[in-house]
Amino acid sequence: MKSLMAAAMIFCPVLTGAEEWTALSGDQIKTVLTDRKLQYATAWQEFRASGRTLYNAGADSWGYWRVQQDQYCSQWPPSDLWACYDMAQSGDRLRFIGQGGDITDAEYAD
Repeated sequence: MKSLMAAAMIFCPVLTGAEEWTALSGDQIKTVLTDRKLQYATAWQEFRASGRTLYNAGADSWGYWRVQQDQYCSQWPPSDLWACYDMAQSGDRLRFIGQGGDITDAEYAD
């Protein structure tokens, strides 16, 4: 019986403390980002109401951001291409989910 319980503990995911992420709509994305500053693992980013965004991972990089349908989209000159991401929220943490499933997490820095 003990070995069965030990096996169950190994193969069952731990549910305690698991984060629950809620997908954000376009209006919610605007609300959570506009005039806010986020801290990533090794960088920070500000989202201005004007549609400008400042990203810093050791040096300033200015770009543009907007909400298109239910996605956050950004453009970084000199490129004219927009990259769009689904977003989710868990408390004060935000998650950007790329088209390939890549995930970037952030939390409010302001």
